[in-house]
Amino acid sequence: MAALTWPENGAVFRAATGIRFAQCDPAGIVFYPQYLVLFQSLVEDWFNQGLHYPYAQMLGPERTGLPIVHLACDFRAIARMGDTVQLELAVLRLGSRSLQLALRCVGDDGAVRALAHQVLVFTSLDSHEAISIPPAIQARIARWMAAECTV
Repeated sequence: MAALTWPENGAVFRAATGIRFAQCDPAGIVFYPQYLVLFQSLVEDWFNQGLHYPYAQMLGPERTGLPIVHLACDFRAIARMGDTVQLELAVLRLGSRSLQLALRCVGDDGAVRALAHQVLVFTSLDSHEAISIPPAIQARIARWMAAECTV
């Protein structure tokens, strides 16, 4: 099985966070499923701050879901309670109904702690069927990708 990779260029959304007691196992290191919780928070922050599109509005009044339909993770180094890490998000592919993301957690020392690739599909929360990406969201993602900026 090949290791996951990070894109060489393109727009990256970044957010720093601290590792908390509740995210760690008895050994004092991040319990691996907690990386997925951190990455979900990063996706929400990207919508809210990077795309300037309220994630809660999408799920609530607009009744549009964004479930993960494929997930691959590499866990490369440990993070400990009290560490500050950088969470990063890059778009690998923007489709008509789906979005493929690369997400990673990087320590202050520059070492990658975890790297994930996710495929998310836009769905109707009423029918639970895949839908086209809402035009306002698709346009914001495309503009964000084209900007090749770092937030």
